[in-house]
Amino acid sequence: LPKPQTSLLSLFPFDVEVAMFTWQNKIRKPKGEPDELETTIAKCLWDLQHSQSDLAADMNLLHIVGAKVIDIPGPAQQAIVVSVPFHLLKLFQRIQANLVSELEKKFSGKHVIIVAQRRILPKPQRGVREKQLRPRTRTLTSVHEKLLEDIVYPVEIVGKRMRVRLDGSHLHKIHLDAKERPNYEHKLQTFRGVYQKLTGKEAVFEFTQ
Repeated sequence: LPKPQTSLLSLFPFDVEVAMFTWQNKIRKPKGEPDELETTIAKCLWDLQHSQSDLAADMNLLHIVGAKVIDIPGPAQQAIVVSVPFHLLKLFQRIQANLVSELEKKFSGKHVIIVAQRRILPKPQRGVREKQLRPRTRTLTSVHEKLLEDIVYPVEIVGKRMRVRLDGSHLHKIHLDAKERPNYEHKLQTFRGVYQKLTGKEAVFEFTQ
């Protein structure tokens, strides 16, 4: 007779099973233990999932992979950048307004930016035959373009320009949809500071007239 199938969860002690469904499941770092900031964000995700029933279904699978504080040029201003798995970005964006609002309350008004974790593959070496072509989505240019979209989300980018200064340095000008000006104009400096910190590129953000 065939042996009855055993549930995987039955192989674990009860306390381990419970631990799988706590706030600790909301932070999954590739390396190392979560710090105080990441732990606080994970707990906020857990609390939000269980306090707002309309978000529970969307948040069940969500977790972050890291977070850090970035200093923004200006009067003692800081922003928190939360990194999430690339395949979960769309789900995060569905609840981003609620989540960011809760996190900014928790962190005394610090602006919160959510970005997907993406990997940049190096250029193929000249004369070296690669086993497979590098996907365009893994190029430096593509990753920086997508990162820019993450930073300003849900504001739509309607135009881009690049100015070359006399010293050869580049200044990117990012034009944003004017209809979001009342809600996001106060974050323009944050967009600039986070983008420069994460990419090394200087940019100014402005709403179209």
